[in-house]
Amino acid sequence: MSRFTFLFCICFIQYTLFAQQKWSDTTEYQQGIHPKRLAFSLGGIGAAWAGSTVGLWNVWYADQSTGKFHFFNDATDWLMADKAGHFYTTYQLSKYSKNAVLWASLPVKKSVFIGTAIGLGFQTTLEIMDGYSSGWGFSWADMASNSVGALLFCGQEFLWKEQRLLPKFSYHPTGYAAIRPEVLGYSPIERLLKDYNGQTYWISLSPGKFFTTSTFPKWLCISVGYSIDAKLVGDQNTFTDYSVTNSPTYNARQQWLLSLDVDFNALPIKRKWLKSLLEPLNMLKIPFPTLILSNGKVNGNWFYF
Repeated sequence: MSRFTFLFCICFIQYTLFAQQKWSDTTEYQQGIHPKRLAFSLGGIGAAWAGSTVGLWNVWYADQSTGKFHFFNDATDWLMADKAGHFYTTYQLSKYSKNAVLWASLPVKKSVFIGTAIGLGFQTTLEIMDGYSSGWGFSWADMASNSVGALLFCGQEFLWKEQRLLPKFSYHPTGYAAIRPEVLGYSPIERLLKDYNGQTYWISLSPGKFFTTSTFPKWLCISVGYSIDAKLVGDQNTFTDYSVTNSPTYNARQQWLLSLDVDFNALPIKRKWLKSLLEPLNMLKIPFPTLILSNGKVNGNWFYF
């Protein structure tokens, strides 16, 4: 089962904002590694790793008993929306970890490897915790999704020396959480993390980055998204709500989306501090008119998020 380490990611964003103010993704310190910055970077990463792990254990696993390490096959649960969450989270953690150690003037290649190892390592920590939890288990499907996210980041760095395929996230509240709040969340924050019906995962790319002679703006992206709807039980695609008079039945479905987006890193902004402020917005899909394919039918939404 996918879990967004929301607090961990927010701390990472705040931390890397400072890191990116003076050093771009491809800058190397001309006089060698900066020891104090390296210590600060790794210390901050370690503190965030430990703190978020402890916090997640107390919040997520508090109601679950622990036992012998075991495996759990959830490859098809939630119509794989949770696997998209694993992919997205590992990618972002790898990216921001790389930026943090690059600030310490490590060579770019080493920074990429270290960032990728941190992103995948943190997610593996959570998966091992799952392995000892009675409610879940170690999932190879989750690990595969984590690995794809890490490889997407690492592969693009070595292939293009930039990120052209940008995983992004959007969320909108749904009414499904009110039907099963014990599963999909009670509070707005819980629903953001648990209600997969409101989550959409995107891959944004700009044709202008693939064709050097193109006049297509490099900051304007085409975005393909994936989401699910009416999914109230992880391993079942049909749910009947007997708590209300007419006992409605909900049939889960997949949704594929096509939209536009913005790559904030590619905007023609000269001030580095402003680019640093805008860069974390690349984690999110900007609302645009969207085409939605579901159950063989195409619908539109003028302002989809």
